[in-house]
Amino acid sequence: MATHGTTTDKGVGVAIACGTVALLGAGIMFTGGTQLMKAWGFAAAVVAAGLSVAALQLYDA
Repeated sequence: MATHGTTTDKGVGVAIACGTVALLGAGIMFTGGTQLMKAWGFAAAVVAAGLSVAALQLYDA
């Protein structure tokens, strides 16, 4: 009996969600009022971008 593999778009969805968070973090980085706020925006952008790439690799999208 042959089994058919199922495909999922979970990796793409997680990558898009993390990409959106990365864009928001980049926006905060440029528009943040204080240096600390800009630093947190940068940190959020870098972490979310890394998670976006990891999701694509993890779910083999």
